[in-house]
Amino acid sequence: MKGMLRCTLLLFSFLTCSISYSQNLTGIWRGYFITENDDQYKFEIQISQKGSRVSGVSYSYLTTVFYGKATLTGNFNRLENRALITEIKTVEVRMSSFSSACIMKCNFQYATSGKEQFLEGTFTSKYEKNSLGGKKGEDCGSGRVYLRKVITSDFYVEPFLRNILRADSLKKVSPPVKKQITATKPPATNSTVKKKPVTETGKSAIKKSPPAVVRKTTSAPKPPTVNKSIPKTSTTKIEVLQKQKNDSIKKIIPPEVKETILKPSISVPDVLKSRENALVKTLTVHSPEITIKLYDNGVIDGDTISVYVDKKLVLSNKGLSAAPITLQLKMSEDNDEHEVTMVAENLGSIPPNTSLMIVEAGDQQYNVFISSSEQRNAVVKFRYQKSKQ
Repeated sequence: MKGMLRCTLLLFSFLTCSISYSQNLTGIWRGYFITENDDQYKFEIQISQKGSRVSGVSYSYLTTVFYGKATLTGNFNRLENRALITEIKTVEVRMSSFSSACIMKCNFQYATSGKEQFLEGTFTSKYEKNSLGGKKGEDCGSGRVYLRKVITSDFYVEPFLRNILRADSLKKVSPPVKKQITATKPPATNSTVKKKPVTETGKSAIKKSPPAVVRKTTSAPKPPTVNKSIPKTSTTKIEVLQKQKNDSIKKIIPPEVKETILKPSISVPDVLKSRENALVKTLTVHSPEITIKLYDNGVIDGDTISVYVDKKLVLSNKGLSAAPITLQLKMSEDNDEHEVTMVAENLGSIPPNTSLMIVEAGDQQYNVFISSSEQRNAVVKFRYQKSKQ
């Protein structure tokens, strides 16, 4: 029992260390926040994490010449993947005389998608000092905030981050030491084995022969055998021949053949066949009317996408920005599943191609972070389940 307990404690300690290492928030996070009035502002935070404590600075801005900079503090709960970050005070402001300075409190949920890291949540704010908008400490509005971890700043990297980022970049540049492995030749064999061709994704490409087309044929009926012998009755020869003719006509008419109508198969576009289609999320919705909004997540860097619904192109080469690309989806009990695929047409100036999908289905709302590349598409599946109410 003691040995088992010791192993359990060691395993727990190992997992805790792994979680602590992978969930470090130190770095630059950039994105935007949306107010209750649907006003959108850019938002960047540069933070350093020590243990569970977080400190750093934030930038709220429309441009790099119209912004407010504030110091911040907070904490990160690794077990719940939640971060509470509060701005302390404004240290630099560049704005018009009619604007007011407000300080924010953000409640974030930490999430990952592949190698991408995100902070998403809500914020509240209050006036830092008396202004035309309100008095110090009064409510200054609330809304939602979305951030993605990046490697560059729209302003400049704070001194407390420079050494950390420089050390991380050196680790990435240093090549790993390769162990020498003695290659052994396989035993010779007389049999010739044909290798299956390998695609770009590493999977064997199997050529599928087209389905055989079954043609329904109706064999021609044999002509009726005419009985040449005329029975010795009172019936005349003309009547007998007429009767035989009528019988033969009945036999020649073929039976009615019911044809089965096959639904036409959907031609899969090449971009969906040549790239990996990675499932990001499956959403169960209770409303038949669904609104999908796609934004550029983080900095607007020229990301362009195409969107396919059930392998059919519905949006082509659309640029992601702060304004949403809106898509309507209709569900029903007879048509209760749909598949939406995002295809990266380019990677923008900051790879990979990242976007934020906001799904509204009645009272339900989902936020899905999308990351796609020139090798992988992102797929979100929708399932309709009628509400029991």
